[in-house]
Amino acid sequence: MTKWTVNCSILYTGLPLLERPAAAAADGFTAVEFWWPWPVAVPGDREVEAFVRAVEAAGVRLTGLNFFAGDMPGGDRGLVSWPDRSRELLDNIPMVAAIGERLGCRAFNALYGNRVEGTDPKEQDDLALELLTACARGVTGTVLLEPVSGAPRYPLLTADDAVGVLDRLDAPNVGLLADFYHLAVNGDDVPAAIGRHAARVAHVQIADSPGRGAPGSGALPLRQWISDVHGAGYDGYIGLEYRSEEPDAFAWLPRDERAADTEGSST
Repeated sequence: MTKWTVNCSILYTGLPLLERPAAAAADGFTAVEFWWPWPVAVPGDREVEAFVRAVEAAGVRLTGLNFFAGDMPGGDRGLVSWPDRSRELLDNIPMVAAIGERLGCRAFNALYGNRVEGTDPKEQDDLALELLTACARGVTGTVLLEPVSGAPRYPLLTADDAVGVLDRLDAPNVGLLADFYHLAVNGDDVPAAIGRHAARVAHVQIADSPGRGAPGSGALPLRQWISDVHGAGYDGYIGLEYRSEEPDAFAWLPRDERAADTEGSST
């Protein structure tokens, strides 16, 4: 049985953020994931407490959380390789870890970051190894590294790119976030990537293309790719990270298939 988790940072955007876990539960889901919910690396205690209580009150499990990634709407895609903002990420790690401990989350996405004009790419890549290691040491669970599309200065485009970084890390708790939408849009051969890197896949996310919409709205064989990654041994969650303005964003997925057994999963 496929275990679905709903990304409440890209779905339910018509609702206040704290109402989204309950909305997911009302739609029959038992697991949710979020990007970093705040515009700063270190939000106030009251804000964190309100977020934790919203997830708990909804009766869902938090299965994924991003580290602070900068101004995402403004085009930032992570601080891992951004020299001038390392302190923000380092200050963010204990916050991420504490939320993870309270809500049982064990998967944490560390977006690599865009290339910075005037900065040597090697300097950025060396810094990324240091900060990814700090992330891995700072949390209980798995730190995810993700290829991303739609960001011209983001250097990790394919599964090979991300795994090349993972291979340089001396940390056991790091893995590949295989977002099939991003990989496909970037021209990666998704079945081949699954075949080469299945053992490194620690989380999967999906959206259809073109449009980054719900499965079935585009041309990607998402069901086949999910079957492929399951057949290769992946048994974690499939994150629903797509955009939808439809009245029922989940009409493609029968309600009796939405709940997941959230006990004991590490991804």
